[in-house]
Amino acid sequence: MTEESRPRRLVLASQSPARLGLLRQAGLAPEVIVSGVDEDALTAATPGELALLLAEAKAEAVAARPEAAGALVIGCDSVLELDGRALGKPADAEEATARWKSMRGRSGILQTGHCVIDTAAGRRASATAATTVRFGEPTDAEIAAYVESGEPLFVAGAFTLDGRSAPFIDGIDGDPGNVIGLSLPLLRRLLADLDIAITELWT
Repeated sequence: MTEESRPRRLVLASQSPARLGLLRQAGLAPEVIVSGVDEDALTAATPGELALLLAEAKAEAVAARPEAAGALVIGCDSVLELDGRALGKPADAEEATARWKSMRGRSGILQTGHCVIDTAAGRRASATAATTVRFGEPTDAEIAAYVESGEPLFVAGAFTLDGRSAPFIDGIDGDPGNVIGLSLPLLRRLLADLDIAITELWT
């Protein structure tokens, strides 16, 4: 492959294995540089605005590093909106248990902020994707077993669509990738805003 035909360098400003997996499945080969942003230090008026603010902060932090020079940097962050509140990763098992007991039989909105920064051109594009999640009604014993697995402590909203909690989710309205952590259709549109076709990034 010549230098001219080589795809642009892509950097994912997230340590999420799920986001990395989604990008790889779509034919992309991003490097990972973790932003180190203190998520608890940022606040916003709405859950959607918070998700976008966090995504932009992560992308900006990585884009400013010398090792990201010339790359396309993707920052994402997800929160679950329930009763108007933004719910990120639970602090501990007790919070995860209480969260699931409050979510069962209800619907929430998974908000994922996306920010793409073209460090070579000095341009950026950002937006938030929202997907409605309809939770099932797991028993107390099922919730206890799920929390004991440790999985909900590492994911926004204390659940994920591609893990052990999948049987406890009755359905979604919107993009499933967004619930997992990154909306590929939205990423394609953001790249297009920067005059970049996602197909140019295929490896």
